[in-house]
Amino acid sequence: MKNYKNLFTNLFTGILLVCIVSSCNEDFLDEELTTKRNSEYFTTEEGIRSLAIGAYYKVLASPFPSEQQFATTNYGTDEFHVGGDDTNSPWNNYDSRFNSIVNTTRTQAEEPWDNFYLGIGLTNQLIEAATNIESTNPDIKKIALGEGYFLRAYNYLKLVRQYGGVPLKLTVSTTVELEFTRATAEEVLTQVIDDFTQAYNLLDNAGAPAKITKDAAAHYLAKAYLTRTSEINDDWNASTKEADLAQVVKLSDEVIANHPLAVNYQELWDYTEPDGANEFIPELILSAQFSRDQALATSNFSTVPFTARYDDLSMMKRDLTGMRPYSRLAATYFTYDVFDHVNDSRFWKTFRTKHRVNRGGNFDGIDYIPGVDLGIMYVINSPDDDRFDFTKNNNNPNILYNGKTIPHVYAAYAADGIGLLKDPRFPSLTKHFDAARTSINDNRGLRDEILARSAETYLMAAEAKIRQNAFGAALSYINTIRNRASYKGGEDRSYYTDGAAAYPTSDFSQPFSDNSFMNENSYYESNNIPYTTSATDLTISGPGSLPAEDEAIIAKLGYGSEYDRMLCLVLNERTRELCGEWHRWEDLSRTKTLVARVRAYNPEAAPNIQDFHNLRPIPQTFLDGVYTEGRTLTADEKSAMQNPGY
Repeated sequence: MKNYKNLFTNLFTGILLVCIVSSCNEDFLDEELTTKRNSEYFTTEEGIRSLAIGAYYKVLASPFPSEQQFATTNYGTDEFHVGGDDTNSPWNNYDSRFNSIVNTTRTQAEEPWDNFYLGIGLTNQLIEAATNIESTNPDIKKIALGEGYFLRAYNYLKLVRQYGGVPLKLTVSTTVELEFTRATAEEVLTQVIDDFTQAYNLLDNAGAPAKITKDAAAHYLAKAYLTRTSEINDDWNASTKEADLAQVVKLSDEVIANHPLAVNYQELWDYTEPDGANEFIPELILSAQFSRDQALATSNFSTVPFTARYDDLSMMKRDLTGMRPYSRLAATYFTYDVFDHVNDSRFWKTFRTKHRVNRGGNFDGIDYIPGVDLGIMYVINSPDDDRFDFTKNNNNPNILYNGKTIPHVYAAYAADGIGLLKDPRFPSLTKHFDAARTSINDNRGLRDEILARSAETYLMAAEAKIRQNAFGAALSYINTIRNRASYKGGEDRSYYTDGAAAYPTSDFSQPFSDNSFMNENSYYESNNIPYTTSATDLTISGPGSLPAEDEAIIAKLGYGSEYDRMLCLVLNERTRELCGEWHRWEDLSRTKTLVARVRAYNPEAAPNIQDFHNLRPIPQTFLDGVYTEGRTLTADEKSAMQNPGY
């Protein structure tokens, strides 16, 4: 599927898409319909295959070249807040700018809405074409048709999790359509489950994670069932809960059996080249595909928004391995404190805590050598650590590297009280880093984006078991994930790598001494413990003996019942395992834990978030463009169609 971008571009002009978005202006309405000749292409097997490729790109990959993806899934949660650049901050802050016309130069309110419905237009055409063609070719009648049902369900699942009930459009438009009504969330989820079930019955398991498979359909069907059972739908979901939860467990177990976890959590992020082995490990169920082929013009913006500033500090300069530091998202103290920093390897394998000097210079009378000396270190310590005081850059003069003082040290807990909320200094989440880019300032990544992997499937099954009050069974799934994350005997706990290791494959030639990337983390400096390579155990023995970090969060959020404690645990475990992987806002929204967690942990959003923020605003461009009885909506009718609070 690496060639889908150019095929999508060619196909786009030949399809009449749903006129449900802001592009339906007067000039568009006056245009002569010229699609009949091109639509005939979709009566052929070649046309249907090409249409499927275009739909793959539009639905799975097109959100990633922009800021839509992180704005709608990572901002405004307990995991991340605004870093050193607030360009897209309304999506995090829930302030007066966040409404049906989001006041930002980046992700406008209508961007995700429009993209979802444009993708649905493509999938409706694909389903119709694959259904109607007179062919017995299984590549068309099963695979392409199954892909169409999957992709339509995928977008409607995104829509219902972001907006609640939305208009259901399930047929191809042959004329301009302007009259739409909102279906209920129940109706949308019924359609989503039906479409994913169709895909599950039609698809095989060949080609993961580049192709949509039966397991991908099973994973997302389980997610749809879990969404229907979640608290945001409690007004109407009582009659389906029991059966839905059983389906979540059944489907999850099927997927888990076919997608074994990587042995070491680091394997997931050990990216060394585009289309390399790391992008096809068995744990991966589905990925959005990108490519080195410049003719395809695919790109992935996710390489840059999680990157902290580093190039404005003394002895440092911007380089290919340091990434272009947009610094949009910084981790919150919830994210720092939710991990067991001594025994759980996941924080240390996905956050960059050391940067090598790459410009060089003199600090306190000592010369620093590019490519050799340590220039920046983030210490992720505990609140009772008193090693860091009002010394220069929070540095402790007893902590040296190669016998030299580290010029820039930032501690999570220090006596000055500033910690890591002093933007733009924070350890960068590196799950999306890609140094195979074509230049230092290029923000166009080539790395595939993981959409689904079986570790999440385990946690969906665990959540279903919690909802069934089967807490011991839930812990069995959770402990499998935790024990993969624990340090193994003989493992070097200070070893670190990320997508910066792909820099030798870039078209841009960079001397080693220019690299700020280094294969070390600050595990020992942060934990202040003796060197060890012993094995660790993260097993949770029962609901009454949760880890200390979870107990602290439970106490802060005020949970008392065993059920609430266990649901809090699984949401915490989702952060430890899936942090920054495009799930968090929707997980907190559907469980109606968003407001409490954001108020507790997100400093910019806490003063503003309200209960109505569990759903997004319907874009004003849609409300202004939709008709009823041949006329535009009145102000009252627009208000009635809008989600409450906006």
